[in-house]
Parts: sequence; structure tokens; C-alpha cells
Amino acid sequence: MGNRRWLLPESIEDVLPREAEHIETLRRRLLDEFSSYGYDLVMPPMLEFVESLLPGNRSDLDLRTFKLVDQLSGRSMGVRADITPQAARIDAHMLNRFGVTRLCYCGSVLHTLPTSFDATREPVQIGAELYGHSGLEADIEIVGLLASALRLCDIQTVRLDFGHAAIFNALIESTGLVAELTQEVFGALQGKDIPALRELLASVAEPLRSALLALPDLQGDQRVLAEAAQRLPALPAITSALSDLQRMAHSLGDLPIGFDLADLRSYNYHTGVVMAAYCAGSASALALGGRYDGLGAAYGRGRPAAGFSMDLREVARLSPNGKRRAGVLVPWPENDAVHAEVRRLRTQGERVVFALPGHEGSWQESDCDRALVLRANEWIVEPLKDN
Repeated sequence: MGNRRWLLPESIEDVLPREAEHIETLRRRLLDEFSSYGYDLVMPPMLEFVESLLPGNRSDLDLRTFKLVDQLSGRSMGVRADITPQAARIDAHMLNRFGVTRLCYCGSVLHTLPTSFDATREPVQIGAELYGHSGLEADIEIVGLLASALRLCDIQTVRLDFGHAAIFNALIESTGLVAELTQEVFGALQGKDIPALRELLASVAEPLRSALLALPDLQGDQRVLAEAAQRLPALPAITSALSDLQRMAHSLGDLPIGFDLADLRSYNYHTGVVMAAYCAGSASALALGGRYDGLGAAYGRGRPAAGFSMDLREVARLSPNGKRRAGVLVPWPENDAVHAEVRRLRTQGERVVFALPGHEGSWQESDCDRALVLRANEWIVEPLKDN
């Protein structure tokens, strides 16, 4: 079979020039947009000590994290699988601001397993986080920023789905179920596995049992909120959560909004509104986000927090890739006049490629469609004739 040591691991891929250029174009576009909203760029490290990368009870994140031993300290380190905890650490421990902090980021993360059969294990995570404001205004701003980001990438948003972690948390706290059973109930709800859910809730008293069984059905347009108010107990936390979702719907009325009260994401991580953006051409959510108050407590200072993130590689796959900018081929001779003309063309935004000796007939591979030639002592750019 020959030497195949050059093969990459499963679900790890090279990004080739055209795709890489498209990803980089979108990265710049999105980070500029985040900056226009007042979000400051941070660049956390790829490696951290495991206890810093895995704050709180994040078993899902623990399973996705590659771990190794630091040769300097002997301590266990991890390769980040999610930048959000790193951003929370920076807000809580490094910046130590008391007012509102807006942060954004973009970088590779690494997963032990792909999230779906065709997903990469090395997503490029881009996102924005808002810290220090507990009101729903922060959630509304974050959703508006996400919607703006998708529009900038020319991605048609099919639906923005909202849920609220407080609804499930309030019901579970009232049942008094032990943690292990709670996790099973959570999994059944996420999978909308009604038979399993009925079995798990067999010992739960009414009306809590019926309320938990109702969550998978509470999915659809804004009318779901009125139905939820009828079918769920009027616990203060549930009443407040439904009010939040109603306000979200009112504030974002020009967007394609839906609701899914069984979309819990991570019941021991999210604390309020959760959201997922679904787009044409993608079977799973393109962007995920929500409120996760208190994550910073693991770093010494808990703060209200809301944000979103998405895989820029998947965004690039769904975003129309404009025609690549073609280049101008320039003869190599060491000539000051040539170099002056090249500087002028590059200043005008042109892509200029020097024709190194001995490669005639191949320059269209470099996406050159024009050439710089000297005609009557004047440098002109004309169509490339590369035979």
C-alpha cells in the first residue's frame, strides 16, 4: 500500500487556498462587525490547565477535550474544545471590569469526536459574549448581533429557535429528583423520547409530571407561549421565563422566530434564554447561544453573561463564495521601473504575482488572468495569453 504516513486523522482536514481565502474574508468581515458593536477582540491560548478549561459541571465539554501532561509542571492540560469558558475567565479574572464588557474571538478548537458524521474535529469557533448585564437587553443585543452576522455572510436564516433553561430547572427542582435521574430526564427531553420520558417520570407527582411531558410538544410559533402558560404550573420562575420569551418575540419581530421549550442545551450550564439558528443547507444548528450567568464564579467572580458562537468553516460552506480576485502576472527582470509599477498596482488593491523563470504556460494555476507588459515604453495591463 506504500507509505501513507502523510494521511491526516479522521475528521481532520487541510483547508485549501480558495476555501481558506473565503474563511478569512468572512472572519475579517464578522470581527469588523463585532467591533462596530463595541466588542473587543481577545485571543486565548490553545492550551490551558484542565481545571481552567472545564469549569463547573461540564461533562459534555470534558468528553470533547483532548488532554495531555504538561512537561514543565507535570499537571494535566487540555486543548480547548470551546472558547466560551476562556472568554469568561478573561472577563472575570484578567480584565476585572465592573461595568458591561463585550468580548469577541475567533480561533480553532479541537474535539475528541466530531459532533456529526460529516463534521470536522477542528472547527474554527467565532463568537461574541456580553458580560455584566443581567437584563434581557443583553440577550436581545446578542440575538441582533447574530442576525446581523448571518446577513453579512449572505446566509438565509430559516429560523431562530428560542427556549429557556429556567423552565426545566424550575420543574426539576420542584420534583426533587436526584441528579442521576435528572440527567436521564434531560437526555430524554433533548431527544424527544416520550416513552423513555414517561418511564423516568412514573414516580413524579402531578402536575409536575404532565408539565415535563408537555415540554416536547411546546414547539412552534409565538402561540406556543400562550399554550405553555396554560399547560405549565404558574411557578414564579416559569412565569418570568415565559415573559422573557414573549419580550424576545416582540423585540425581534422582523426575524423568523420559533420556540422549542424542550431545547435545553445544557441544563447545568445555561441559566436563561437559549437560542439556535437554523439555515438552509444545514441539518443542524449553525449557531448556538444563550445566557450562562455565573460561569465566571469558577474564576473568582461570577457575572451575568450571554453570547453565541458558530463554526466559521460551516459558515463559509453555507455562504456564497464570491469569485476569487484574479491576479496580474509581472515579468521577473530586476528592473526598478517594474518594481515601482508593482507597488502601484498593489496599492490599488491588485493581486500581483511575479513570473519566476522557467514556469511558462502554468501561470493560470495562480489565478492570473492579466499580465503587465511594456508597450511603447508604457506599462499596461492586458489579458494574459498563457499557452
